Amino acid sequence: MEFATSSETSTLVSFALTSLIIELTPGPNMTYLALVSAGEGRRAGFATVAGIALGLLVIGLVAALGVTELIQSSQLLYEGLRWAGVLFLLYLAYEGWRGSGEAVPAGNDADRRYFTRGLVTNLLNPKAAVFYIAVLPTFIAAERPVLSQTLALTAIYVAVATIIHALIVVLSSQLEPLLNNARIEKIARRALSALLAAVAIWFAFSTAR
Repeated sequence: MEFATSSETSTLVSFALTSLIIELTPGPNMTYLALVSAGEGRRAGFATVAGIALGLLVIGLVAALGVTELIQSSQLLYEGLRWAGVLFLLYLAYEGWRGSGEAVPAGNDADRRYFTRGLVTNLLNPKAAVFYIAVLPTFIAAERPVLSQTLALTAIYVAVATIIHALIVVLSSQLEPLLNNARIEKIARRALSALLAAVAIWFAFSTAR
């Protein structure tokens, strides 16, 4: 049985701290989780977190196989992914602004809906792919197997991101009882939706190249 050396442990800790700082930076995931959790409660929020986690994991696995490098090197593929992500965020902001046109019953249907949205939001996020291409490799040691290191670092990143996202859900869901008043609920929902739209616009500019 092999134990991690002090150098390896230091690298893993440094990467975990880097992931923590990145995840604490406001972005699409944080804003959308606040919108869903405050309006729909913890169950919807945690379903979204699960979708986000799967999306980040899939991108990490794809990156390990070198596919994200292909996307990064192709202007057409990168731009297509980038604008699909921006438009999807704007759609979510629009839907949140106008309110749900039809009620989604609590339970498995609602869980699947929010899980899917969390998944799609991250699969269409080129910044996540760039992270795996530009940031993660700097923590890879050339003398050790690259694939195993990539998978280990991906697992750490997904774990850190999921913990942060779960905390956002818990904190945001505390607002749900305060939103039972229809007028307050509408104001809060539209404020968060406007913020999500602003994040989408910022996302469009920040990912341009």
